[in-house]
Amino acid sequence: MTTRCHPVCNLAKRSSWFFVLLFIQIPLFASPPLVLKLTIHDTIQPVSAAYLERGLAEAEHRNASAVLLSLGTPGGLLSSTRSMVQAIERSRVPVIVYISPAGSRAGSAGFFLLEAADVAAMAPGTNAGAAHPVIEGREMDPVLKEKIENDALAFLRSYVSRRSHNLQAAEEAVRSSKSYSDDEALKLNLIDLTAPDDAALLRSLDGKQVRRFDGSLQPLHLAGASVLLVEPSLRERLLSRLANPDLAVLVLVLGGMLIYLELNIPGTIVPGALGTLLVLLALFGLNLLPIHHTSVFLLLAGLFLFVLEAKFPSHGVLAVAGTLSLIGGLMTLVDGPIPEQRVHTSTAIAAGLGFGCISFALAWIALRARRSKVLTGSDAMIGAIAQVRPGLFANRERGEFQVEIRGELWQARWLTPEYSSPLPYSSVRVSAVDGLVLLVDPAPNQPVADTPTRNPE
Repeated sequence: MTTRCHPVCNLAKRSSWFFVLLFIQIPLFASPPLVLKLTIHDTIQPVSAAYLERGLAEAEHRNASAVLLSLGTPGGLLSSTRSMVQAIERSRVPVIVYISPAGSRAGSAGFFLLEAADVAAMAPGTNAGAAHPVIEGREMDPVLKEKIENDALAFLRSYVSRRSHNLQAAEEAVRSSKSYSDDEALKLNLIDLTAPDDAALLRSLDGKQVRRFDGSLQPLHLAGASVLLVEPSLRERLLSRLANPDLAVLVLVLGGMLIYLELNIPGTIVPGALGTLLVLLALFGLNLLPIHHTSVFLLLAGLFLFVLEAKFPSHGVLAVAGTLSLIGGLMTLVDGPIPEQRVHTSTAIAAGLGFGCISFALAWIALRARRSKVLTGSDAMIGAIAQVRPGLFANRERGEFQVEIRGELWQARWLTPEYSSPLPYSSVRVSAVDGLVLLVDPAPNQPVADTPTRNPE
């Protein structure tokens, strides 16, 4: 038997489904757009590239509306810059590169990143440019300079025209190291807009269409967007600090010093273990930087000279030579394209002299220890001063009497048998040891009341 529902019942069912669908759709339409914010205010190196790639991947996973990269950098490695530009070009989420806050700059590698963005923006009081390539911080011959310059220009042209920016002005930043203020960059069409802060920037971009690297147009819906800051991970923060050449060199020298201390004082364990850990951390950080391999041989030569000084004392000649080798190696160890990615002269001199002074002190202590007399056994008492104890037991037949030395009582007799009694001497000097008997002489520089009694002939 079948029953038919009343029309009012059907209307109620349809209304309930309508409200269910409505409540399902409301959260989807009500959720504000998401913008992920990355911050790079450091030199451009492999850690920066890894951080940017991780942020772009997270933005795609979260279906973000845009990625906002707050940038301020003096420049960095061209290899890392290429990786970051490629990541921006491949990103499915529009990337906004914003030079901020006021006073920041996008020098050298930072200018390449600025021009690669889907939206290039600058805060008031910032500048960008000075992007002429430099290799290993030294002067280049004309042919090599031309090759590197042309390669950098071709790299810049490959995406500047696609972003509809001023190609000629961009090339001037590379050819002539020209730098532009925010107003100049806007007038020359090197950037898309200027904004005082993040909120004003997102409001200005809401509803505008950006041209992606593949040529397609994509609108930006950023009204009321929630900004989520993506912090660098603990690993990225640690590696970023170790990528500082000065810090990496100081950690390396400190670790080497602790290992050298362990070699001079075997068995302490803690200096050796801690030194090994510091050396490994320093090598991990230096691996992120351009290393001058000739300088590595200078460092090894300096360490070898310090070891020779400890084993074969040369009155400091080997230690001085090792210190000079160490300073020279540290000064030229890291040759980055900008001063911020090179070891400062003051750091190299301080670290080299500190290691040299400590090594020389350890060698001097070892030399004195080898030259010093034996401090154990009965031979250690030769030359020591003993106090006479005439009231205690004495073997008069053998001319022995008791003395106190280093808190112990010993039998003693005169080294020369012309003295029959220890008096009037209150102290004697040990000249030799005969079994368990000390052979003594009168201690020097002590007052003598009477002439000692001599043995009868």
